[in-house]
Amino acid sequence: MRNERMSKERVFKLDQLHRILETDLVPYVQQIDQEALYADHYLKKLGEANFFSTMDKTKAEIILDRVLVVKETAKVCMTTAFCVWCHLAAITYITHSDNQHLKQYTLPQLIAGDVIAGSGLSNPLKSFTHLEKIHLEANKVESGFTVNGALPAISNIGKEQSFAFIAKVSEEESVMFFTPCHVDGLTMDKHTNFVGLNGSATYGCKFEDVFIPEENIISYEAFDYVQRVRAEFVSYQIPLGLGVTEASIEAMEETLDVNEGINRSLRVQPQDLREKYHILDSEFTQLIEENNLTWEKIIQIRLNIAYLTLESVQAGMIHRGGGGYIQTSDTARRLREAYFIVNLTPTIKHLEKILTEYPAS
Repeated sequence: MRNERMSKERVFKLDQLHRILETDLVPYVQQIDQEALYADHYLKKLGEANFFSTMDKTKAEIILDRVLVVKETAKVCMTTAFCVWCHLAAITYITHSDNQHLKQYTLPQLIAGDVIAGSGLSNPLKSFTHLEKIHLEANKVESGFTVNGALPAISNIGKEQSFAFIAKVSEEESVMFFTPCHVDGLTMDKHTNFVGLNGSATYGCKFEDVFIPEENIISYEAFDYVQRVRAEFVSYQIPLGLGVTEASIEAMEETLDVNEGINRSLRVQPQDLREKYHILDSEFTQLIEENNLTWEKIIQIRLNIAYLTLESVQAGMIHRGGGGYIQTSDTARRLREAYFIVNLTPTIKHLEKILTEYPAS
C-alpha cells in the first residue's frame, strides 16, 4: 500500500512540477540564456510547492524526488537546474550539520524557498585532492571567526541570498561556514562572460575581515565533514547531465524522418544514446534506492554522464543541422550547457585524477 500511495504521489508531484516549469521557467529560457536573467522566482516556487521538503519521506525518497526536480529542470534549462543544485547542496550541508541553530532556523527557510543559497566549495574540494590551495583564511576571534581572501566564482547568490564556504584556520584545520551575502566586508563582482550559464547569478567574492558568528558554523572539521556528505551533494549533479542528455535524445528522435529520413544514416543514433542513458540512469536509481551512494560509485557515474552528455549534445548538433547553428536555438544552448558539466567541480579532470590516483578515496 505504501508503494502504491508513493507512486500516486510521485505522479501528482511530477505533473505539478511540469506545470511550474511551463509557467515559471519555459517562458524565460531565452532571457536566461541570452540576457543572463536569474530565475530565482522559479526556485522560490519550488520551495513553496514543497519540492525541497523531507516530510514523511525516507532518505531514498528524498534524494529521488530531488534528483527528479533537477533532471526535469535541466531538460528545459540547465542554467536554472544548476541553481537548483546549488540550493540543494546548501540544504544538504546544513541537514547533516551538528549545528542546531542552523538546523532549527535556517534549514526550514531553505526548504521553504524563503532563503535561496549557493555553494562555495569548488576551491576546497580541489584542495582536498591537492589541485589547489584553499583561498580563504579564518582567524578565531570572540564568538566566531573573521575571514579573509577571495573565491573566483560562487553561483546562485545575490544580496538577499546566502552561501556555504570553507576557510582554513591552519595547515591542518579548516572550518565550514554559512553566511548571508549582505554581511559586512564581503564584496561581490558579478560574472556574465561565460559561454553559457550567465543566468546562474555567479559572483567573484572578496572577503575582508568578514565576521562569521559561531551560530553559522556548519562544521569545525570541514575536511572530515565533506568526506561524509560529498557523495550526496555530488549525486545532485548527475541529473544535470541526465536532463540535458534526455532533451538532446528527444530532439534527435523528432528529426529522424525529416528530409526523407536522412538523419537515419548518421553514425550516432538516438536509440544508441538512449540505451547508454538508461544504463546510467538505472544504475544511479538503484544506488539511491538501496542507500548505497558511495563516493567511488557516484564519481564514476558522474564522470560517465559528463561524457555521455557531451556525446549527446554533439550528436544533437549534427542531427539538427543548420538550425542548430543559430545561437538562440535549444540545440546550441544545450551544447554550451554541456561544456559547463565538464568544468563543474568535480570537473572531468578532477574526476579522472581521483579515479586514477585516489581510487580508494
